Amino acid sequence: MNINKIIIVGGGSAGWMTAATLIKFFPQKEITVIESPHTPSIGVGESTVLQITEWLRSLDIKEKDFMKHTDATYKLSIKFIDFYLKGESFHYPFGEPNFQNNLAGFNDWWFKKFYKPDTPYSDFADCMFPQMGYVNNNTYDKKIPAAYHFDAVKFGKWLKEYFCLPKGVKYIQEDINDISINDEGISKLNNKYSADLFIDCTGFKSLLLNKFNVPFENLEKMLPNDSAWAVQIPFKNKKEQLVNYTSCTAIENGWVWNVPLWSRIGTGYVYSSKFVDDETALKQFQKHLGTKELNFRNIKSKIGIYKKLWIKNVVAIGLAAGFIEPLESNGLYSVHEFLHILVRNLQREKVSQFDRDNFTFNCKIRFYDFAEFVAMHYALSHRTDTEYWKNNFNKDWSNEIIEQIPTLKKGFLDIVYRRSFDYQIHNWGHACVAAGMHWGPTDIPTILKYNDRSLKSFKDDWEIVNSLLNQKKLTWDQEAKKAKSLYEVLNEYHK
Repeated sequence: MNINKIIIVGGGSAGWMTAATLIKFFPQKEITVIESPHTPSIGVGESTVLQITEWLRSLDIKEKDFMKHTDATYKLSIKFIDFYLKGESFHYPFGEPNFQNNLAGFNDWWFKKFYKPDTPYSDFADCMFPQMGYVNNNTYDKKIPAAYHFDAVKFGKWLKEYFCLPKGVKYIQEDINDISINDEGISKLNNKYSADLFIDCTGFKSLLLNKFNVPFENLEKMLPNDSAWAVQIPFKNKKEQLVNYTSCTAIENGWVWNVPLWSRIGTGYVYSSKFVDDETALKQFQKHLGTKELNFRNIKSKIGIYKKLWIKNVVAIGLAAGFIEPLESNGLYSVHEFLHILVRNLQREKVSQFDRDNFTFNCKIRFYDFAEFVAMHYALSHRTDTEYWKNNFNKDWSNEIIEQIPTLKKGFLDIVYRRSFDYQIHNWGHACVAAGMHWGPTDIPTILKYNDRSLKSFKDDWEIVNSLLNQKKLTWDQEAKKAKSLYEVLNEYHK
């Protein structure tokens, strides 16, 4: 199949990110976006992860171009509150850890914990990631790795008006009421629009993909949250509330996100309809916020992914392909990562079935990696104070662990294997979550089992480790204090 003409159905952030990517790498192709004038964007994907900077860089989009237009702020970390037990919190900062002068990578911190047992688990990120100095002081410097908080609706509109249309993307506002099918896939939309490739960006409806009866791989057993109440709230004290991280707070039947944009805060309650009805969930959310006087929106999600993401001449991107609940800010992650895979599979003159299957394979590997990473935040929790959390505590998480089934996913089986045989956790995100959940990769009984040394001799080594880590943390904190406050930096962008 030769692909010269592409139609993207659906706008929003997914549709316009798709159009931007395709027009950048295939300027010779005819790219058209057909967007319904009556379907509102979900528009709550306001928190991104670090990989979005790779996507922006590949399209040569500078942050100075879009930040002012999209209400954007910088995001250095994600803070998790009350996930392990009430009253405890931990960070997963973006960017690389610093192992300079470390003896055993991430395990240096666990040696510090053994030496000083009263060290809080939140100290792990402070000792391993230089950027935590900036998080703790709410400052910012361009040398620090950062993602963004932004208004997803405004971001889609910015891509449309300032990137896609000026580069030649065609735009049609029209509802799709008729989809004609033939042996090649979709032949026409509304009996008049034809293309070599159709990209489904229609959200949970999956308007195009569902024409082919593709099975849906539901993840509700692993990720139970399928609903959300979302709302925008004004700042009460902007300089204090404008922080450089997303916070996620576990409450009765799920968790609440808090995303500070430049002009307001985006927040929402992600919950499971199996444990609480919408009305009760709204009351829980309002109690958490301390207010009822806001415009709350209810959102229903479809958690999982379709078995195939490229059928004949139809590709699904964004929510039309699949969705993991938004813990760890993964909403736009699958969009830009799937788009990179799509571009790679469009490099040859024609597209074969092997290319289509290769696209599905790569997308699903990344999807399931992330899904199991998100699920770890629940699997390692020790909360049992509600039926929701009791069910989570007693859940069978992975048959692959019990049956020892090899898998390509870097999720449950990978982290259990590494903890059991490597006695180290190498993945940065896994290491942060494991530390926040008190799930050490090593422990004193294991150290004594495999080393012919006394505990006292180890304590002499650990004293040195403790000193080095504390010195690094102090240095990072002092350096961050010299930087401008987040508010000062952003005020320059948003004048």
